[in-house]
Amino acid sequence: MKGVYSSPDSLLYRLGQQILFPQNSYGYDSGGKPEAIPDLTYAQFKAFHETFYHPSNALLFFYGDDDPETRLRLLDGYLRDFEAQQVDAAVPVHPPFDVPRRVAVPYSVNADQQNGQAPKALVQMNWVLPEYVDPAQVMALDILSYALVSTPASPLRKALIDSGLGEDTTGYGLMAYTRQMTFSVGLKGVAPENAARVEALIVETLRTLADEGLEPEMVAAAVNSIEFSLRENNTGSYPRGIALLTRALNTWLHGRDPLMPLRYEAPLTAVKASLAADPTYLQNLLRVHLLDNPHRASLILEPDPELAQRQETAEKERLAAVQATLEPADLQAIMHNAAELRRRQEAPDDPAALAALPRLTLADLDKESKTIPLALSEPLDSRVLYHDLFTNGILYLDLGLNLQGLPQRLLPYARLFGQALLEMGTETEDFVKLSQRIGRKTGGIAPSAFTSAVRAGADAVAWLLLRGKSTVAQAPDLLAILRDVLLTAQLDNRDRFRQIVLEAKAGKEGGLIPSGHMVVNTRLRAHYNPADWVAEQIGGVEYLFFLRRLAAQIEQDWPSVLADLEAVRQHLLNRQAMLFNVTLDADNWAAVEPQLHAFMEALPSAPPAWQSWTPSQAPVNEGLTIPAQVNYVAKGANLYDLGYELHGSMAVILKYLRTTWLWEKIRVQGGA
Repeated sequence: MKGVYSSPDSLLYRLGQQILFPQNSYGYDSGGKPEAIPDLTYAQFKAFHETFYHPSNALLFFYGDDDPETRLRLLDGYLRDFEAQQVDAAVPVHPPFDVPRRVAVPYSVNADQQNGQAPKALVQMNWVLPEYVDPAQVMALDILSYALVSTPASPLRKALIDSGLGEDTTGYGLMAYTRQMTFSVGLKGVAPENAARVEALIVETLRTLADEGLEPEMVAAAVNSIEFSLRENNTGSYPRGIALLTRALNTWLHGRDPLMPLRYEAPLTAVKASLAADPTYLQNLLRVHLLDNPHRASLILEPDPELAQRQETAEKERLAAVQATLEPADLQAIMHNAAELRRRQEAPDDPAALAALPRLTLADLDKESKTIPLALSEPLDSRVLYHDLFTNGILYLDLGLNLQGLPQRLLPYARLFGQALLEMGTETEDFVKLSQRIGRKTGGIAPSAFTSAVRAGADAVAWLLLRGKSTVAQAPDLLAILRDVLLTAQLDNRDRFRQIVLEAKAGKEGGLIPSGHMVVNTRLRAHYNPADWVAEQIGGVEYLFFLRRLAAQIEQDWPSVLADLEAVRQHLLNRQAMLFNVTLDADNWAAVEPQLHAFMEALPSAPPAWQSWTPSQAPVNEGLTIPAQVNYVAKGANLYDLGYELHGSMAVILKYLRTTWLWEKIRVQGGA
């Protein structure tokens, strides 16, 4: 929890909820504030667990096509040893505020954290909305939230970024997991003296939108994007059953129909009808639930370079004061309890208890490896990978731009260039209209990067991917948009590119603490192979250093930055070096394939000119300072240098180490 409370973004989220609900359970942190945890006694902890973790307070959920009677027999084996009891776990509705509130809280920064600049504040406004009772109202609020803040072209988000008062937006828009829904939005990287200006800008922008309305194209983009997501129901690698359970909990936890959040067809139809019948429908929602709603609270996180030292001093003084009151017998009891805790942590688990745990056996697993169908073709001197899979009528299309075509000094531009293609407009549309068009006509287009070592070799592959999806009927729209951004993206827009860079910088800085384990992992792995070295250049600490330098260079020498961006385009945009990855069923592919070939014909073509890279290494032993109460530590070695040869057993070995020895030593016994 010390790590959690060291992250400004985590603080915004947690404190934002606490100041909105000071009189019910949402006003507390279930993980525990670090300074409050020592006040919790073991007896209190045990009593809480026995009450609220009792099966009488459980919601039981099954997903799948297994036999219901078998389910009930399994449940009976666990539940029959418990007696039913009454557990009052209801969250009461919080009474509304009479007037909006404003809270300022310090957060820790390093004196040198801001690269020579004064430390910045974070400002966020938070609202309490109605309960999750009317599905159509929730759907309408979700659409309103998407339109306001979910894309670079969303008017509230754009107003905040265009103001120059900060570097990136904060907040989650609409959140529906608490009994009363919430809405939050704000700005990070704000000069402390400008906090009030950010609050005023949010209110003024909302007032203008309530009076004048949102652009119809923005509303259409929001409706299409949300409808596409609901119908696609793509949870990626996350288990779909767990995703459905999470949605059901929005209502089920509070005694309402658990299927309500899953039935989207009727509320979506109702909202579409309301939008068609009343052009001011969303404006009225905005006015009632945001502008005229006094149950809101502004939260300002103010940078304090001395906070960490004060917290550490206070903790030491508290421990010293407690120790001064202890008699020898008290000290002996503490040492006895600590030794007993360690004995329990290190004791092997009871074999009988382990045997009682449900587990899969080899007999439960499919012995046949599942393979993804793959067909490779090379039309127009390009490579097309096609996967014949059922996708429910959705075309998934990845365009791969081979980063091996970039000179080494231009590598850090890769992610920024992908964003620039989609967020700087084209010769016929500014970035707002382009963003709205993507939202209206597709299921989304997003840039990403992929790096990998090559099996049984020392080479690396590195790609910038533009990943798009649409219905088959929308395929011509998706391809037309991709053609426009690849061939006519307008890169000569210093203000807009500055915003992209500052948002990226703020995002990397904000991730140093909550994702510190990933930061050190990426930087450590960069020592051992070219692929991970590339990952560090385009997404690690080295990339953050580049972003900071680039932000200054944009101000001082924009022509050279523009020249670099144009050079990246020239090096990457070559269909002979590109990869086209398609997932779609065969019947629909027959109709889409000719459209893809026509799209490919419009792209520049030349023999690829691959670049050579000479990785430069960071020090073998290195320390990086961050303003946190916890450390992130990594240690590694190159097993290939020690004679290791790649074998599938490594995946099993690593899984075993993570979930047994490392978990017990570092997490259970070490407290990490």
